[in-house]
Amino acid sequence: MIKIRLRRVGAKKQPSYRIVVADARSPRDGRFIENIGHHNPRTEPETVVIDAERATYWLGQGAQPTDAVARLLRKEGILAPKEPPAAESLAPAPAEEAPTAEEPAAEEPITESED
Repeated sequence: MIKIRLRRVGAKKQPSYRIVVADARSPRDGRFIENIGHHNPRTEPETVVIDAERATYWLGQGAQPTDAVARLLRKEGILAPKEPPAAESLAPAPAEEAPTAEEPAAEEPITESED
């Protein structure tokens, strides 16, 4: 499986990230297929540069973005915004009325017959 994820670069205690396309089995900072951007969370505001054309290409090829990269892609307008769950699915389903068993007919009182 191919993932679009962050690769940490930068000095100790000064993180900066490259946005890379990599095999899911590769280590976080290991081998990657392609570098498609970078992200620096230490600047104000955060610096995010992503090659939109390459990102959409890899998404079209079935690459799965990690949660952090998906957030960045949505922020840049490359990935469609996450839709909130439908209100219908959040509300409890209306309880269906249990089928009422027909009440048995009132039995006639048994009378002792004198034969």
